[in-house]
Parts: sequence; C-alpha cells; structure tokens
Amino acid sequence: MDIEQLYEIYKSHPVITTDSRDCPADSIFIALKGGSFDGNKFAAAALEKGCAFAVIDEPECAVADASGRIDPRYIVVDDCLRTFQLLARHHRRQFHIPVIGITGTNGKTTTKELVSAVLSERFNVLFTQGNFNNDVGVPKTLFRLTSDHDIAVVEMGASHPGDIKTLVEIVEPQYGLITNVGKAHLQGFGSFEGVVHTKGELYDFLRKQENSTVFIDAGNQLLMEIARGLQLIAYGVCGDNLKVRGEVVSCAPFLKFRWTDGIGSHEVQSHLIGSYNIYNMLAAVCIGLNFGVTAEEINHALTNYIPSNNRSQLTETGDNHLIVDAYNANPTSMMAALRNFRDMAVEPKMAILGDMRELGESSGVEHQKIVDFLVEAGLQNIWLVGTEFAKTRCHYRKFNDVEEVKAEVAACEPKGYYILIKGSNGIKLSQLTEKL
Repeated sequence: MDIEQLYEIYKSHPVITTDSRDCPADSIFIALKGGSFDGNKFAAAALEKGCAFAVIDEPECAVADASGRIDPRYIVVDDCLRTFQLLARHHRRQFHIPVIGITGTNGKTTTKELVSAVLSERFNVLFTQGNFNNDVGVPKTLFRLTSDHDIAVVEMGASHPGDIKTLVEIVEPQYGLITNVGKAHLQGFGSFEGVVHTKGELYDFLRKQENSTVFIDAGNQLLMEIARGLQLIAYGVCGDNLKVRGEVVSCAPFLKFRWTDGIGSHEVQSHLIGSYNIYNMLAAVCIGLNFGVTAEEINHALTNYIPSNNRSQLTETGDNHLIVDAYNANPTSMMAALRNFRDMAVEPKMAILGDMRELGESSGVEHQKIVDFLVEAGLQNIWLVGTEFAKTRCHYRKFNDVEEVKAEVAACEPKGYYILIKGSNGIKLSQLTEKL
C-alpha cells in the first residue's frame, strides 16, 4: 500500500496512535520500535482495544483466522517509522500555510515558545508541544495540523549526523531559523564540525526551495558563513542590515531588553533569566514583524510569556530564589548560564551543577573548563554533581548523585540564596526544587 492509499484510510480514521495502551475507537495504530519494545507485538491488542487498523512491518505479527485468511485490518509496510513520517509529510502538504522550522544547539525550545506566543497574538498557530522534536515527535506535531491553523512553528532536534536532513524533509518548511551551533551531543556527532554540518542541513534544504527565507543572528559569524546564498532577514545586537536590533538593559534577575526596527524603540521586561535570552527574544520580534504582528502585540506576548519547562526559569520558594535550568546542559549552554549568573546583581549566590552528558572523549576536558571558569569568576558556593565533575581538579564540593545532594540540603538547610540549578536532565537536578 502506498502513502496516498494509506492517507485515504487516514482521512476516514484521522487519529493515529503509536501506543497500544491508548487506542481510541476507529484510530490507526502504527507499530513503531524502540530500544526496548516492538510495536508489532502489540498490534493485535491494539485492534482488540478499538483501533480500526494496525500498520505493521513484521508480517508474521498479522493474525489469521481458522481458514488462514489474514485479518484485513492489518496493513503491512516495509518500515513503520518511515511510513509514519511520510504519511505525516503527506498530511502537511494538504495545508498551504507558512511553516517555520527551528533548530539549534541551545535555545530552540525557548525560541519556539516565544515565536509561537508572538504569532498567536494574530494567528491560529500550530507549534511543537514540549520537546516533541525528534523523528517521532515531529510527525506527531504535523498530524495536529488542521484547516483552522494559519501558520506552523516546528522545532527539530538532532543528536546524530543526518537527523535534521530527515526531519526537514518531513516538515518541508519555507522559513528557517538556527538559533546557534554549540558543543552538544559530541558523542553522537563525533565532533563540533559534525554538529555544524547537521544543523546546517536546514539551510541546505531551504537553498533548494523557491522563495525560502532564513531568520538569522547577524552577529553569529558561523551561521552567516554557512547561510551564504540564502535570503536572509537578520536580527541581533550587532551587525549590518538588521531588521531588528536589540540591547540588554538589565538582568536583575529577569532580562529587560530594548529593541528597535528603525522606526520605534521598545523596552520589554521579560520573565526569563539570562542575558543570552536576548537572541531568542529578538528572533521572536523579527519573525513577528515579518508576518505583520504589530510592535504592541509583540511586546504584549513577550512581556506575558512565563517559562514553565525548567528552562531559564525563576522559582521562588519560602527559603530561596531558584534559577532552574535543569532540562539539559552542554558546554555552550553551561558557560552561558554561568557567565550570566556571575554578572547577575544579586547576592548571596550558590550553584548546584550536574554533569553534561553525551560529550564522548571531550567530556573530561569540557568539565574541567567549567570548573576553571568558576574559579576564575570567583564563584565560591558551588556543588558539583555526577561522575564527570567528580574527576575534575578543583576545591568545590562534589556529590555522586542527586540523592546525596538531597541529604546535604536536608542537613544544612540553605536559606536566602539565589541558587542556579543547571545540569543534564539525566542527573535529575529538577528534583531539588521542592527541597530548597
């Protein structure tokens, strides 16, 4: 069965599930595989629970009746994941609306949220929920497209070479934004050059499209270099031919910034921690202006955006002010967070930092760079968590895991601090918010 035939079935049964525990009546079950599961094994159960069809790629999992006839509700394909992706692309092609693809090492989720908030002032926007930005999450996002939507903002993540190429060929955006390129997932990419090449696959796709547009930070020389030949709409704190220019006003502790489009100047007080977020804010301003959102609407959206995803988030407890950025960490984002923390006009300060994972052979060097910066910056009350930080040469306190940190918090009960909590999600530092 080809994709067009399958899509005809989908139009009559427009709900897809990949979870045999969640089988709405008359939905289509697609048997995806993971490291510890094989959806093919659950296809029969999905049909029993109410699915109208089950798409499988292991024919032996199709159940036959006593006469040997295969149940016609089984649809056999070569590869369920690829079928899922191509069906999502076919669905996306039914809607002739602007689609903006966003990727980058750091800030892509925050930027996606800000762009969507700005555009939602004027449009009905489909945007990626949470971090559904991989080879399964992106198709799920596209299947949420309906005729009610005016524009789509789709986040794309990558941890291996070729990931963005795969995703961008599913999304088929006309507009693109790479927030930045930094050191992350080096174990998967093999090198920083591998990261650059993979993120640049978004530009490679747009280069082949007519009337495509890239929104870009003009001060990022690496991005400007790999974006040559593309139609650019630039923003930034420096550079020429900017549609939007911005500057940081203060970070005490929230970012306040000023932006101008050459016509008027506007000051925005945000609810985001970190001067580095000015680039994410300016990207949202730039995209909003491009699609006709007024300055007043843009400012309203950015002023009222409150993060709730453990990214650049301030949480006030009865004892401390917590700067929570514990969803993920890599050398680029960790250094940016620490520079901002160093410069914040607040006292007293404390930081609880967890290992940065997936750095491969570079892990030891990158973790040592972080502690060297901490010493140079004069930051004192630092707790380091994890086996990688344990190997570093420094005088700071070290803990094997978050459970040891919880025990120490219970014993010493820190109070009155501004505490930066930053580390890879696997270190589970977000669990500390209820203890501090």
